[in-house]
Amino acid sequence: MSRPAASDRRFARMSRRAAVTGAALALMSLSACGGDKVSKAAEGDMVLGAPEGAKVTVIEYASVTCSHCAAWQATVWPEFKAKYVDTNKVRYVFREFPTAPVELATAGFLVARCAGPDKYFQVVDELMARQNEMFTTVPRTVLLDIAAKAGVDEARFTTCLSDQAAVARMDARVKAGIDAGVDGTPAFFVNGEKMTDASLAALSGKIDAALAAN
Repeated sequence: MSRPAASDRRFARMSRRAAVTGAALALMSLSACGGDKVSKAAEGDMVLGAPEGAKVTVIEYASVTCSHCAAWQATVWPEFKAKYVDTNKVRYVFREFPTAPVELATAGFLVARCAGPDKYFQVVDELMARQNEMFTTVPRTVLLDIAAKAGVDEARFTTCLSDQAAVARMDARVKAGIDAGVDGTPAFFVNGEKMTDASLAALSGKIDAALAAN
């Protein structure tokens, strides 16, 4: 049997470290919902749309390995973005919440952050769109291709996946989400209120009412 390449061994070490996040997910059943904790700005928030202090803030917790997240991204996000984000009616906050396989989701988010704030959402979009490809082929090859398209070369890619401090920060963000009542993905909060229906109609109803309120 051939020995794995050095870069593959580094990827495996990162994967084992990322599994700590999975242990945090086991705490979800013990968590209580806390909308006030959700609505406050948090370390690592990725934001689009209206500035801080906007009348309406929509927070999404999602994972690039979550099929429901990918479906929402493909079917609802384009219209939601055009209606509320591009018009600066809403402050949209994206928060990472890696789900199984946690090591792959974590690696994907590390690549997105490595690409920089200006390309972060571009990378997340492609990760969602190529989710099935990551599941059915060699995931590292797919991640490398996505990274390259975002201007991240293989050396930088390897460095990012080996960044233990970045993984630890992600673990902390997951634990904060659990503490706020996130028990699955995608999870949406409108001005701190958790939504049970993530359809455009349901989100629009809540958002439009908040925008119209004095």
